[in-house]
Amino acid sequence: MQYFFKSHFSDLLVQVFIVSVEAAEQVQMTHQDELPSRQAQLATLKSTEEFDILVIGGGATGSGCALDAVTRNLKTALVERNDFSSGTSSRSTKLIHGGVRYLQKAIMKFDYEQYMMVKEALHERSNLLDIAPHLSAPLPIMLPVYKWWQLPYYWLGIKMYDLVAGSQCLKSSYVLSKTKALELFPMLKKDKLVGAIVYYDGQHNDARMNLAIALTAARYGAAIANYTEVVHLLKKTDPQTGRKRVCGARCRDQITGQEFDVRAKCVINATGPFTDSVRKMDDQRNPNICQPSAGVHIVIPGYYSPDNMGLLDPATSDGRVIFFLPWEKMTIAGTTDTPTDVTAHPIPMEEDINFILTEVRNYLSPDVEVRRGDVLAAWSGIRPLVTDPSSKDTQSICRNHIVNISESGLVTIAGGKWTTYRSMAEETLDAAVKEHKLSGGPSQTVGLMLEGAKDWSPTMYIRLVQDYGLEIEVAQHLASTYGGRAFEVAKMAQVTGKRWPIVGKRLVSEFPYIESEVLYAVKEYACTTIDVIARRTRLGFLNVQAADEALPRIVEIMGKQLRWSEQKKREELAAAKQFLYHEMGYKARSEQLTNMSEIALTPSEVDRYKKRFHKFDKENKGFITTVDVQQVLESISIQIDENTLHEILNEVDLNKNGQVELNEFLQLMSAVQKGQVSDSRLAILMKTVEESLEQREPVSVDRSGGGV
Repeated sequence: MQYFFKSHFSDLLVQVFIVSVEAAEQVQMTHQDELPSRQAQLATLKSTEEFDILVIGGGATGSGCALDAVTRNLKTALVERNDFSSGTSSRSTKLIHGGVRYLQKAIMKFDYEQYMMVKEALHERSNLLDIAPHLSAPLPIMLPVYKWWQLPYYWLGIKMYDLVAGSQCLKSSYVLSKTKALELFPMLKKDKLVGAIVYYDGQHNDARMNLAIALTAARYGAAIANYTEVVHLLKKTDPQTGRKRVCGARCRDQITGQEFDVRAKCVINATGPFTDSVRKMDDQRNPNICQPSAGVHIVIPGYYSPDNMGLLDPATSDGRVIFFLPWEKMTIAGTTDTPTDVTAHPIPMEEDINFILTEVRNYLSPDVEVRRGDVLAAWSGIRPLVTDPSSKDTQSICRNHIVNISESGLVTIAGGKWTTYRSMAEETLDAAVKEHKLSGGPSQTVGLMLEGAKDWSPTMYIRLVQDYGLEIEVAQHLASTYGGRAFEVAKMAQVTGKRWPIVGKRLVSEFPYIESEVLYAVKEYACTTIDVIARRTRLGFLNVQAADEALPRIVEIMGKQLRWSEQKKREELAAAKQFLYHEMGYKARSEQLTNMSEIALTPSEVDRYKKRFHKFDKENKGFITTVDVQQVLESISIQIDENTLHEILNEVDLNKNGQVELNEFLQLMSAVQKGQVSDSRLAILMKTVEESLEQREPVSVDRSGGGV
């Protein structure tokens, strides 16, 4: 059995970089302007006699392997049992980074391997920002300092980070005084703050980046198919050695249930947390090498952080690093690190959400009330940490990644991190070419522009506004999501009939996602409603309630495009709601009401809220319905359609009986008081109506002074 492990960079790094850039410029393969449909891709998988490379797994690493292979002129196939980026690759911290904490360990322990790992990641960070500028950008990150002695210590470490990056340093780090730090990050805790250090890393839209890699591979000729599961590996006997060798895979189209064989000279296992399941398909005796760890992130409103400044807490209560980052006009906080079981549907746990909130409270000003109810979405991603199978200490976690070739020729790439997907893919293909004696040349992917990057510019959104009459926010979103392909999305947008915007109807009012993106998502191989809310757009990751409201329209558009039956539409809607409820934190959010054992209100507060409730429950029924609310609204000339009112009441209707009882309302107000629930439409609506009604009440003669 042969093992290929992470090789050290040498002093020739710069030379390798130059050669690789030249190689990228020499990619001579045909680049298809029109993406083949999923049906066409499946037909290619079925009809091709033999591929050079078959990649199992459509995450960042698997897609990277497919792109590396096809641009070496190798006949390439990729299958993914779910959607591209449906696992860990869409659930990251959204950073493209070298790893400041790894460099700290490297310096403290004189660990050369860890140092080279950081150096490689910084090189890859620079390349990724170059090849997908529409999906990524440098982000300043503040490291607040609360002890004077830490200032020179952290400053030296961050300067080392800049130094290791060398010519690929994004921007030079700098020190801030306490006053300047609070000016840039006013939410920061003032007490004992002595200053801050700001350094730069990259940030990206991870799921869209993953998709861009896969689509680029498809445009260069790779046959890629999502919702295509490997049932088992195919093997044949090598006539020279008499050994069984992997020669492809039996696949099942998850949409139709049809099974077919895909034959290939080399099969690459790039399945992340599911690495061991494919290794055991090859040989049941293979030991497990994946030690999965769950990382939970939460999304809170954008006002918790400045628009363009992240924050790093290097020393949390249990030693983990917490990031606090602006992303898509929201704020991401995370991440946790706890052992977990491998699952395709990881669920964020309430204790992890509360741990992150507690840490956030530790470095934000007491003036900023960090409320549990402000968590708009939460998700868990499984890190595929691996053990080195050739190590004597089989329990030790490999800090980077491994490339392993089994006796039957199965190539496994496991471990690593998002930022280094390209170099991992290059090393994997180098090993595959050597082992299977393939005719591929050197890697061509350094400097190779990804989907949408070619025609993108920072001012491209202005043309979208001018040419199509899109809202500025929508145009900026399309440009930063699709790059040069944004014009294709704009062309598909329907006329609104309004003076402005001329085209582009939003899926939900507070987010810039428009209906034509659903149509375009189908062209990008979206097969389910979840694909649209989670990966083609990021609505499910940003706000579960907004995503839930958008679902019926998305199902309607996709159903028409993909010719779904009414039954299929109902199934899609139900599946998407389950996804939001369990995997995106909707359950944890809604349980802030249902799990309350008591109503924590004072007698005077209970009395006040009862009076508010009875302004709607005029018949003293003990509950209110949409009809009750509608009548009161009409009395003060406010119009809200019945469907919207039903949604508003349904958020509070705990027993789902179509009405809100007094006790449910008091529970809501108690939860609002505690900060467990925020932005409750019913609570705000009833308060507003009460104030409006009080203003309309006639002034008494006594108060008017007898009318004199």
